[in-house]
Amino acid sequence: MTADHSGAGGTNSEAELSDSLKTFGVVLKALREEACLTQEEFALRVRYSHAYIAKIEQGKRFPPTDLPTRAAEALGPVALKVLTAAAKSLTRRAVLASWFRQWAGIEEDALSLYAYECRAVPGLLQPEAYIRAIFDRRLPPTSEEQIEHEVASRLDRQQLIVTRPNTAFSFVIEQGVLARRMGGREVTRNVIDHLLEVGTRRNVEIQIMPTVQEDHCGIDGQMYLAETPAHQWLGYTEGQRSSSLISAPKDVSVLLQRYGKLRSQALDCRATVKLLEQMLGAL
Repeated sequence: MTADHSGAGGTNSEAELSDSLKTFGVVLKALREEACLTQEEFALRVRYSHAYIAKIEQGKRFPPTDLPTRAAEALGPVALKVLTAAAKSLTRRAVLASWFRQWAGIEEDALSLYAYECRAVPGLLQPEAYIRAIFDRRLPPTSEEQIEHEVASRLDRQQLIVTRPNTAFSFVIEQGVLARRMGGREVTRNVIDHLLEVGTRRNVEIQIMPTVQEDHCGIDGQMYLAETPAHQWLGYTEGQRSSSLISAPKDVSVLLQRYGKLRSQALDCRATVKLLEQMLGAL
């Protein structure tokens, strides 16, 4: 969520890359080749796209949790044991910046996740083209390999919205974030299409804060809030290459009050859809 890692992305710019992903990919490839299957044939049997399987074998994507089970149908019971064991060595947070990992762990277990963003589209809502636009413009520049790992990590984190249907996600996003057209018109179209699509999910509410809003209580900047399984609320904020986890009840209470007010000041979900469609038509 810093200027470098816009929108609660928290990817690491210091090359903390995951060798475990590469190892899993090598193991999967060896098992597939031992079964005399091409990537296309294997992808068809496990019901994932060829491109997705290729990226997993290259160590550029986290494997889905059911891949070992699906692979067993094509590769046999030994493959199930081997891939299950290899999957245990994976850490979804391996490519996350050290200052973001604690919050990433909280995200994974949260009952509710709230976000207010005035700088970028929240990381959980960023389509791949937008993520790449951010990383391509980041300073200091990083290698293509590192960018691939960081893109994969952020896309993997977004699976929370799908895999946790009982978690309530709420996002308030400043209209100016979209009006900026980060990455250009096509990327912005992609972003708006993605917001409209994700916003149809029952566990997701997306609200746009209009550019003109005289009563606005978000002047102190972005904020993230999470409700833990123990029904404790925690807050999170970021600055330039730094972050703060907020746990003191009185401070979290302040953030909850402000977030509640922001939701009342932003456009409701239906009005948000209408505005997004108008912005899309104007591109």
